Amino acid sequence: MSISTPFIHRPVATTLLLLAILLAGITAFNLLPVSPLPQVDFPTISVSASLPGASPETMAATVATPLERSLGRIAGVTEMTSSSALGSTRITLQFDLNRDIDGAANDVQAAINAARALLPTGLPSNPTYRKVNPADAPIMILSLTSETMTRAELYDAASTILAQKLSQVQGIGQVTVGGSSLPAVRIEINPTMMSARGVGFEDIRTAVVASNTVRPKGAIENGEQTSQIVANDTANKAKDYVPIIVSYHNGAAIRIGDFAQVVDSVEDLRNGGIADGKPAVLLVLWRQPGANIISTVDGVKATLPQLRASIPAAIDMQISLDRTPTIRASLAEVERTLILSVILVVMVVFLFLGNARATIIPSIAVPISLVGTFAAMYLCNFSLNNLSLMALTIATGFVVDDAIVVLEVISRKIENGESPLAAAIAGSQEVSFTVLSITASLIAVFIPILLMGGIVGRLFREFAITLSAAISISLVISLTAIPMLCALLLKPHSTLKPSRFMRAIEDFFLRVNQKYASSLEFALQHKRIMMAVLFTVIGLNIYLYVVIPKGFFPQQDTGRIVGNIQADQDISFQAMQPKMSQFMQIVMQDPAVDKVVGFTGGGQRNTGNVYISLKPLGVRKASMNEVVGRMRRKLNAVAGATLFLQPVQDIRIGGGAVVTQLTSSLFWGIT
Repeated sequence: MSISTPFIHRPVATTLLLLAILLAGITAFNLLPVSPLPQVDFPTISVSASLPGASPETMAATVATPLERSLGRIAGVTEMTSSSALGSTRITLQFDLNRDIDGAANDVQAAINAARALLPTGLPSNPTYRKVNPADAPIMILSLTSETMTRAELYDAASTILAQKLSQVQGIGQVTVGGSSLPAVRIEINPTMMSARGVGFEDIRTAVVASNTVRPKGAIENGEQTSQIVANDTANKAKDYVPIIVSYHNGAAIRIGDFAQVVDSVEDLRNGGIADGKPAVLLVLWRQPGANIISTVDGVKATLPQLRASIPAAIDMQISLDRTPTIRASLAEVERTLILSVILVVMVVFLFLGNARATIIPSIAVPISLVGTFAAMYLCNFSLNNLSLMALTIATGFVVDDAIVVLEVISRKIENGESPLAAAIAGSQEVSFTVLSITASLIAVFIPILLMGGIVGRLFREFAITLSAAISISLVISLTAIPMLCALLLKPHSTLKPSRFMRAIEDFFLRVNQKYASSLEFALQHKRIMMAVLFTVIGLNIYLYVVIPKGFFPQQDTGRIVGNIQADQDISFQAMQPKMSQFMQIVMQDPAVDKVVGFTGGGQRNTGNVYISLKPLGVRKASMNEVVGRMRRKLNAVAGATLFLQPVQDIRIGGGAVVTQLTSSLFWGIT
């Protein structure tokens, strides 16, 4: 008895098996996350330290160097980079892909503790660390602009209202607010006038703190009632600080307004954002690990009407960056290709078998094998991405092979006069080992990919496992459902009458065989010519391999461009802002540009970042590289600074790791 015999005799149980595979695949398809490429988590930790007022050189010499020496002793560190700015230092540690991130975090904490004695005594707090994934990128950027409200008011609404509500959206892991800072009152002191009145900085600090201290006021009692005295002791506006008394001189009160200018401003003056040429505050949205990008973005868009209603009407909130259009387009294209592949396979099977009933059998097996693969992908924590769907597209040709082999053997036995049931039992027993060996040989081809190490291995492992799972499921269906369907659907050969269409197909294949026989005869009679053609083709292939462009991934037109502004080292923040505005005005004049956002500051005075979203490809009539080329010619006319433009790909190689554009510079600009 063969493996298939029990399933042939139990068609109901076999049908339920097919339905179980189909339902499991459909359920898993709705649960799988969506991303452009497989999720690859890199064990990366970022260490931050701050020393207010210290120059970048001082931070590098007294803070970064001791930390680097201590952190460099940790096992498994493959790359360590540091960047020092005014008052801050950031060190990024990248570990081996096989390193456990939690264990690495413990080692980092121990190294920070060991280096604490070598750090400056004035450090306000110990250096901190956090786990990061440099392969992640923002899925959306929202910009807030207003004709009447200040950046501080925009930032206040963004941080106190919008950020909290956006964080509650399913799939959102982090919301970062940038482009400004919270409202604050700034006391700009005139040192000459302050010294003339005999006032010190400590006197001013003491007076300001005292004026903002909340103290109990007591109560008033009259024997029958008690009333609590409530008053607001805090000063919230600039006008509240002007009359504060700092000290007395010759019996006269010296107030803050006598030697300082008090203004309503923000906590950090050197942080500014721009969206489409207007002062803006940016909300940067990051997804949770493994979350579905498309459903997360759709959830954010669904909450936008509610969010707009919760903020003042004077605030205009727009989507400045959305990663999903290219992901939706690429996945939709792959899905169409997958459906088209299944249809073409069924058509080819029908043309060669010439039997509608026989064609139904692989037509059922192929979709169920592919849909069932989604369940295997879900169990392996995979996602729907270009590589996994490409594996399913390739698997279309593989999964039909087993079904056709079994179907052909059973059909041949029926043509020899056996009944469909007997032919199904005998044919499946005859071909079961062959089908098993075919499947094993196909899976063996992908073993090198499964064993491949490094980043490339991590990326293509999902491709190899998905393809192997589809082939394995096809094996199960070919040895169980295909023989059962053959026994039920196929008719005895004596009852079959070929139609006119099938006779025409047979005549066509007969003529093809005759042409092939004549061409083969010509090839055998002209061996030298055939050998010359062979070596010519081999030589041409070698030449094309040498001259063809090479790269890690094909260039994609994602419709997103990232720009980095680099100015002189001694430029001030006040001089940097007009240059960034000038760059953005030039970019916005391009007809292919849809949205432009940018920011500068956040610890880097001479740099800025610009993020450009292009119009859909069908609207702009120009590729992303062409748009970048014509922008660069216009941007070179700006003196004193340079804007470097780079088309954004979903993934690139940089610094020994796969990193997504928009990541590191975005963190610097908004923190």
